[in-house]
Amino acid sequence: MAFTDDLTAEVVKILKEQWQTRDGNKVPDTPELKLANDAVKLNGTVLYADLADSTGLVMLQTPGFVAEVYKCYLNCACRIIREKGGEITAFDGDRVMAVFLGDGMATRACRAALAINHAVVKILNPKVREQYPKLPADFAIKQAVGIDMSPLFVARTGIRGANDLVWVGRAANIAAKLCSLREGNYATYITNDVYAAADNTVKTSSDGKSSMWESNPQSVRNLTVYRSSWHWGL
Repeated sequence: MAFTDDLTAEVVKILKEQWQTRDGNKVPDTPELKLANDAVKLNGTVLYADLADSTGLVMLQTPGFVAEVYKCYLNCACRIIREKGGEITAFDGDRVMAVFLGDGMATRACRAALAINHAVVKILNPKVREQYPKLPADFAIKQAVGIDMSPLFVARTGIRGANDLVWVGRAANIAAKLCSLREGNYATYITNDVYAAADNTVKTSSDGKSSMWESNPQSVRNLTVYRSSWHWGL
């Protein structure tokens, strides 16, 4: 009963405790927030990058090969995100979450997403094929990136010795849902808010004649979504 009583007391404490919040302009470090009801409020653009069909990859390939693919993909994605001014905030298996803040955050996030697509198509797949020429002819590493923007409520969750930041807000959830969309060569999915906030450098081709985006046939949680198969050169 003592353990049950401890859990009950902790739940009651969390539910009754008043939140202490403050506005922020940077991604907080975990120690900057207390495990109590303490949070930072931000306006941010969230990017999720995720490998496609990693379960199928695990079922059909050796663990070493799968780990190499994960490492290569996440290495490229993380380096591109940082180069475009994003902050990496979490990993979940073969998926990475990042946040872009400040001026031009939607544009920078879109550039990162399109550049990740370029890296997968032009670097990762050719080099994997070169190293493993006996892979099936139809084998290809595929991925998708989802992006949304919204107010964010950042808190510290977990227990002492095992805790992390949790990002509460529409953008975190919708970006995660968008990166699970899969159709043809489309690899980047953004909400209408992101599309509206981004500048024309990531909307039209360099000659201004072609749109880099088209409406996704289906909305996500009643949000208009745009998709792209374009690349951003590295």
